[in-house]
Amino acid sequence: QVQVVESGGDLVQAGGSLRLSCTASGLTFDKSSMAWFRQAPGKEREGVSCIGWLSGNTNYADSVKGRFTISRDNAKNTLYLQMNSLKPEDTARYYCVARPYLCSSQQILAGSAAHWGQGTQVTVSS
Repeated sequence: QVQVVESGGDLVQAGGSLRLSCTASGLTFDKSSMAWFRQAPGKEREGVSCIGWLSGNTNYADSVKGRFTISRDNAKNTLYLQMNSLKPEDTARYYCVARPYLCSSQQILAGSAAHWGQGTQVTVSS
């Protein structure tokens, strides 16, 4: 059974930084694309960033470009999201997703084959 577990969410002030981590098991991690999604109360789910098998293949939502960095450590089966210059509008529950359906510069989408973590809460105060 695939297990995806996120950690690192916290309450921070605007302009601060956080690093989210995600550990995935039960799949071939180094041959799996990975992604981060987020959802705020009353808002639709949003694809934040994704990364392919190779660390050089990365994509970001326009709202986080230049501020967030996605990376992976295949030896540890771990995915990261470094979040800098955080804004109140970044407040959301962040989800790690294994095997997203689409990871491109235009769209980050999750389909029925994707595996989701339980999420970790990020709250940015003004």
